[in-house]
Amino acid sequence: MSSPLYVAIDTPDLAKAQALAGQVRRHVGGLKLGLEFFCANGHHGVHEMMKFDLPIFLDLKLHDIPNTVAKAVQSLHALQPAILTVHAAGGRAMLEDAKAAAGVNTRVVAVTVLTSLDDADLLDIGVGGRAADQVARLADLARTAGLDGIVCSGEEVAAARSAWSDGFFVVPGVRPAGGSMADQKRAVTPRQALDRGASILVVGRPISLAPDPDMAAREIEATL
Repeated sequence: MSSPLYVAIDTPDLAKAQALAGQVRRHVGGLKLGLEFFCANGHHGVHEMMKFDLPIFLDLKLHDIPNTVAKAVQSLHALQPAILTVHAAGGRAMLEDAKAAAGVNTRVVAVTVLTSLDDADLLDIGVGGRAADQVARLADLARTAGLDGIVCSGEEVAAARSAWSDGFFVVPGVRPAGGSMADQKRAVTPRQALDRGASILVVGRPISLAPDPDMAAREIEATL
């Protein structure tokens, strides 16, 4: 079984992205490429990262009208990402169309509540109640819309797994014990996230900004 640890490669610099992937490739299960990387490097950059022979998680968080998202997903077929994100807040029709447009080997997962948000932030944007309640609502929407799973924090993944036993759960923003939280507000340790039901864990800065990214990845892997 491959490692559930995916390293987040969030840089516009292709050479830096390649160097990081080369350092950690033996101790991670996949590469997460986000907007920062994709906007700078596009399809070419993804093709270059595919050369490391690791699953690609394309974290684009697509959110638009259903037709636009469907066409965007279709445009990614040549990249054959293992995982692709859309925003659950785009609504049922958008989620259904995104899944229908995806390649057969691509898991489409819905972002519920960003790990940089807490209850107060949700109130600011007009969403009442707790983050956990919003995650539960959007997880149920994603499930009934036919998606493969969701993205949520380690604080909500146990409840989500309980309600969706065969779902695929991506937990980002995890932080090693004693690590800096930075802009994450609902983070847990990698071991906690896995024990609570995460399918894969996404770790960025604790690996990418470490003096020795390979050692940082190995230390996290050893806790799993």
